[in-house]
Amino acid sequence: MKAEKNQVIKVSATISLLADAYYPELTKKLPLVIFSHGYKGFKDWGAWELAMKSIAKEGFYVVKFNFSHNGTTLDNPLEFEDLEAFGKNTYSQEQRDLTAVINHFKNHIEVDRSQISIIGHSRGGGAVLVQALENNDVAKVVSWAGVADFKRRFPQGARFDKWKEEGVFYGLNTRTNQQMPHYFSFYLDYEANERKFDIQNCAQHLKKPLLIVQGTADEAVPLKEAEWLHLWAKSSELYVIEGANHVFGASHPWDKNELPLDLSKVIDQTVAFLKK
Repeated sequence: MKAEKNQVIKVSATISLLADAYYPELTKKLPLVIFSHGYKGFKDWGAWELAMKSIAKEGFYVVKFNFSHNGTTLDNPLEFEDLEAFGKNTYSQEQRDLTAVINHFKNHIEVDRSQISIIGHSRGGGAVLVQALENNDVAKVVSWAGVADFKRRFPQGARFDKWKEEGVFYGLNTRTNQQMPHYFSFYLDYEANERKFDIQNCAQHLKKPLLIVQGTADEAVPLKEAEWLHLWAKSSELYVIEGANHVFGASHPWDKNELPLDLSKVIDQTVAFLKK
């Protein structure tokens, strides 16, 4: 299998991101699968690399990437060194990032551009639904513990008023113990594009196959959000893993050569869906 790590992809004249590609060396063109990480996530978190390699071995050209404003840098994709960028992230920027990644890889000689699927974990699950509705290049969508609503995750009530007044609020990253900034521009971008970022609307109007994978012990995204997505979408499959948490048994760092059992189930179900 070939692995091409930390490729620099230009999103705009001033914004770039890093992506990794994994694919078996076959003579035929391969379906393209692109994975989007979630909030406070990054492409090299935990068992994501092992998961992507597992999908690639089944005959896919698999890409994982860092959103340009996820807080990591081109020089250090493993740590949150650019908190200013993290604070300035928006849902619109994530869509531009994802579009740029699709456009970059769809024309690769190894890729069958008629078979493009996008996978998103957590907040990335919402991002891929938004992208899939608007991007005709995308054929299939997969949501791993994906959110069904963006708006309810903003601060509410007095916390929202304080955020608006001060222009920034901070959220603790319990893994790194960093205070991660969120500028109010994040909400203003959402407000200006609220219809576009309405995940219910996206799911209801999506005419592409959707796989929803969810654990019953998810501490970040409750099972009911997966059930909502399944209810809204016209052509969806819901796969529930009893006892699985938000990251399907993985952790960071992941130094084992095998996937955790729950994530292995996710991969098996995902590959079966992608091969249909």
